[in-house]
Amino acid sequence: MNKHAQPSEMTMAPSTGGTTAGYMPGFGNDFETEALPGALPQGMNSPQKCNYGLYGEQLSGTAFTAPSHRNERTWCYRIRPSVKHSGRYAKIDMPYWKSAPDVDPDVISLGQYRWDPVPHGTDDLTFVTGMRTMTTAGDVNTQVGMAAHVYLATASMVDEYFYSADSELLVVPQEGLLRICTELGIIELAPREISIIPRGLVYRVEVLEGPARGFVCENYGQKFELPGRGPIGANCMANPRDFKTPVAAFEDRDVPSTLIIKWCGQFHQTEIGHSPLDVVAWHGNYCPVKYDLSTYCPVGAVLFDHPDPSIFTVLTAPSGQEGTANIDFVLFRERWMVAEDTFRPPWYHKNIMSELMGNIYGQYDAKPKGFVPGGISLHNMMLPHGPDNTAFERASNANLGPDKLDNTMSFMFETRFPQHLTRFAASEAPLQDDYIDCWDDIEKKFDGTPGKK
Repeated sequence: MNKHAQPSEMTMAPSTGGTTAGYMPGFGNDFETEALPGALPQGMNSPQKCNYGLYGEQLSGTAFTAPSHRNERTWCYRIRPSVKHSGRYAKIDMPYWKSAPDVDPDVISLGQYRWDPVPHGTDDLTFVTGMRTMTTAGDVNTQVGMAAHVYLATASMVDEYFYSADSELLVVPQEGLLRICTELGIIELAPREISIIPRGLVYRVEVLEGPARGFVCENYGQKFELPGRGPIGANCMANPRDFKTPVAAFEDRDVPSTLIIKWCGQFHQTEIGHSPLDVVAWHGNYCPVKYDLSTYCPVGAVLFDHPDPSIFTVLTAPSGQEGTANIDFVLFRERWMVAEDTFRPPWYHKNIMSELMGNIYGQYDAKPKGFVPGGISLHNMMLPHGPDNTAFERASNANLGPDKLDNTMSFMFETRFPQHLTRFAASEAPLQDDYIDCWDDIEKKFDGTPGKK
């Protein structure tokens, strides 16, 4: 089998509006796109007969009666309706892809943990078979919480397709180049970019340059959205125009194919005789997107004090409790540090949220040693953490002129639920057993002399 993909044989719509070829800008927009002229009905959703002999079908991402500002659906005009992509199902085993609750009584999740990059190994792995779950939180059956994964991909999915009925996936590449061929179009994804693949959307993943490794946040709850900026106003952070949705693309291929479905934490497959990526035209607001992390514009203090890390939120998935997220996706990238008389790195703290961090490239300012690109750390809810002694001493005694924090990009999957380690994370992934020791050399500095610092 050819590990790396050849160009996809998908018929694609032309680019529109002067945008980057193959994409349309905006987040949460109502898009319309067609790969063949006249394939998209105008003025109605469900004509008696669609052009080209297509079938009209709606993909709903929310309940029909959701408030209009949250209602998400897409009308698809496709060669076959989805019922023709669904046959009798057989259960299959994905031993390394776990769903919440996955609480192993022999695994201790209470602690501060850090891992080196998960190695690739020698097996041919696709995006699906190479998924390695590190933590789970909440409950997939009640649609709350999340799971955090590492993906290892060396081989393209050939005549094999996947969708999750459980969740949307936030994909964060760390190395390698992927092409995600979806029902609604093609996304090419590189490190320093992210993609959101909606729940229920069928796709396959091709490896353009490998081996590929990255991180995945599996969101069981409400969809990711842009955070409210509050007093920050209309600009900075992640701007809607920088999110890109693919134009329509389709395959008309009659070949034996396999469709794998994740449903309530279990995996099933069905055999069909054609490609399910057969949507010729579509319109709506329930669709995949990609985003270039280099377009994220941080905001921060320009006089004194270190703000809460919530100012670095790229996307948030709300919970039922206002202001407390099911998941926040937070980005720590290059930025200027200028605050006066201020300890500038992240301070010591305990948090009601559970924080899983990943390093995309460079060095994280609060941990100058050991947190390498591809690495992961976990600081669970209400467990103390913060800078190691080297970072503390350096920041406490630094000359506080303007300082560019450069060559750094790390992120955080943060959730209101405790994150439980999987057995893979506890016993197979390259856990740094000495991580907890990074705080051993913090000194007692207390001196009761009045006015002494």
